[in-house]
Amino acid sequence: MSAAATRPWLWVSDIDDTLTGDAAAMEALAAALDRDRGRVWFAVNSSRPADSVRETLAREFPPDLAPDYRITALGTEVYRGDTPLPGWQDRFAGWPQAEIYAALQVLGHRPHAAAYQTPYKVSFAVPKYAQDAARQALSEFPCQIIASGTDDFDVIPPAAGKGAATLHLAEHLGLTPQNVVVSGDSGNDLAMFRVAPSGIAVGNARPELIRALPEGTFYHARAGHAGGVLEGLRYYGVLPTGEEPG
Repeated sequence: MSAAATRPWLWVSDIDDTLTGDAAAMEALAAALDRDRGRVWFAVNSSRPADSVRETLAREFPPDLAPDYRITALGTEVYRGDTPLPGWQDRFAGWPQAEIYAALQVLGHRPHAAAYQTPYKVSFAVPKYAQDAARQALSEFPCQIIASGTDDFDVIPPAAGKGAATLHLAEHLGLTPQNVVVSGDSGNDLAMFRVAPSGIAVGNARPELIRALPEGTFYHARAGHAGGVLEGLRYYGVLPTGEEPG
């Protein structure tokens, strides 16, 4: 048995269009994970806040695919179940969320729904042609900007992010980045791929993600959605390959 097949893993995955989108494939992934759950920690990593993620997990996820941890709101929230991981948000204290929100609003851009605004995340719809001006307007604030899709424009603290939260969780579990595998489909997942040497881009991944990843640094699955994630987990040896026991 290979070393990769015996060591513990942390698997961190985006939700929307990475795991969701093919219910049958999600069931197959859940069954495969359930057989090897003892050596794989599973965390979801979503741009959406905790309440929204909780609803999706309850509505769409098979019971065997319940995550051990939840990274939400673009890496500004980390939970074990419904309990925040101690210390993570302390580093964001004093972040000027209201001032950043106002700076984008005065430019005339449309904020996302109130449910998607949190104390450490500002989310607006900013068309691509206007994003340079929006970045300039925010240049005086301590922040990082994640732009994806046609107009998603999210602003979070410099120390936050999907990648930073993934590393924090790995450290919390006593694992190194070599024991982390991530999966995603869009540009806002890029930070995860940059911190983990094992990355899975599902078959339906957006060109914005594929173009940003250096060739040979990730696995581009043939299958889409959860089927592509399962394909990638087997490719990296996180889950066994071959015929599954009946």
